[in-house]
Parts: sequence; structure tokens; C-alpha cells
Amino acid sequence: MLCDLDGVIRFYETAPLASLERAAGLTEGTILRVALAPERERPLLLGAIARPQWRESIVSALAGQVSEEQARELGSALVGARFWADEVVVAMLRQVRAHMPLVLVTNATVELEDDLAWLGLADFADHVVSSARVGVAKPDQEIYEIAADRANVAVDRCLFVDDRLENVAAAVALGMTGLHYRRPEDLHEPLGFLLGR
Repeated sequence: MLCDLDGVIRFYETAPLASLERAAGLTEGTILRVALAPERERPLLLGAIARPQWRESIVSALAGQVSEEQARELGSALVGARFWADEVVVAMLRQVRAHMPLVLVTNATVELEDDLAWLGLADFADHVVSSARVGVAKPDQEIYEIAADRANVAVDRCLFVDDRLENVAAAVALGMTGLHYRRPEDLHEPLGFLLGR
């Protein structure tokens, strides 16, 4: 089983950021649109920069929209946003791992290993394929091939789970079974035989 991290297992606290956006006179979601623009996000996800450099690129992009102080506060709030793991999903995936290899396949930063340790998930999966470590990001076909190779399983024997439809579609195009994740119940049907359902 190949599984995404963010949006499936890990989630971020967004309320403080939304509050800061309102205080700065920005519409909610502005900071994410700025931060996740390809020219800023891609170097982060490919390991070319770490979160501090990403924050500086966000601050620069906000110039003219808000004061520098507000831009720094917004950038720091995004980069330092608190996160947690969905314990329901973690428990289900632990059950799955008892029966088959579990590989995390994630577009992540070079800080991913520290994040997983903080969540208590350092040894959660058999392998972790991080875009920042392998130099390729979803939905590029190569990252799925790397993950299947790490699991020592043919691509057509892999179940791929992700909250982003384009990532699932890329896995399916390669021959994997894909699951578009929205809530924990989505895992019940394909994994019920392993979860005692």
C-alpha cells in the first residue's frame, strides 16, 4: 500500500492563519495561494530549499499587498503551523502494515523526517518516499515507480491513496489501483478484509 501523508494522515491548524489574513485585510486563502505557487513551492518540494528560505520567498511575494511586518507574521504563521496526525487513519494503516508493506509517498520538505518523529511516526511505514529526498514530486510517474520498487512490488499490485485527484489519476495511469481519499471511511471498502470489517 502506497499512501500520501498530508491530507490523509497529517493535517494542519489553519484558524490562526485565517485570523491573521483577516487582520491584514487579505481574503482567506491568500497566503496559501501565494505560498503554493509553483515557482515558490516546487523548490521546497524538490529539496532545493528548506522552510526558512520558503518563508522568505513568501514574504517577498507579499510585498505591496501588506506591510513587511505583516508579511513576515503571515509567512511565519504558515511555515510554523501546528499539525497533527489523524489517529483513526494511523490505527487503520498500522493494521494494514501487519499484512503488507506500507510506503508513504509524499510531496514534502527536507524537514519531513523531523516532522514524522514529532508525530511519533518515525517507524510508522516500511519506507518513506519524500519528493525532497528523491528529487521528483507527484504526479510525476517516477515517484510512483520509486515507491513500488522500495516496496518490492509490481506497480499493478499497488494500492495508492491520496487526497489529490491528479495524484491518484497519475498512479492509475501507471497501472496502480487508486483511491481518492476524503475521509477515513473511504478506506473501509478496499481495506475492510484487513480491518476486520
